[in-house]
Amino acid sequence: MYEPIRTKSVHSMADDAGFPHRSREEELDIQLAGHLAALLAVTDELRALAPDAGLDAAADRLAAQVARLRGGARPPRASVAAAIRPHGSTRGRDPQPHVAALHQRAHALAGRALVVAASRADTAAAILAAERMDAHADATRLVGAS
Repeated sequence: MYEPIRTKSVHSMADDAGFPHRSREEELDIQLAGHLAALLAVTDELRALAPDAGLDAAADRLAAQVARLRGGARPPRASVAAAIRPHGSTRGRDPQPHVAALHQRAHALAGRALVVAASRADTAAAILAAERMDAHADATRLVGAS
């Protein structure tokens, strides 16, 4: 009545010795690098909208951490002039609501990075993420007060 199954189940294929497995540490490195790279992208966009030496230094530190986690591969960086703006140019419009939203997003990304860095016991990345959380929380309050 039913045709017999002729292929291996996905469960037995996953146990195959030829299948490449990553360690928990490798998975956490990949996840942390992803969160820090996303934070770097938001930081680069903030640098375009509201230039600040503190953001420049933070972007350089984030890029260095991502490169370290990726075995030396530098993350792609958007040039400040080419950063994406909401619905085109902000000329003639108040960019403050967008800047505030970017600071909130950066704060959330830094929080995610902090959680992964703490579970990985990566002190350097955890300190950087905590510093970025504080900076973006302060910036969100300042932008919101303007």
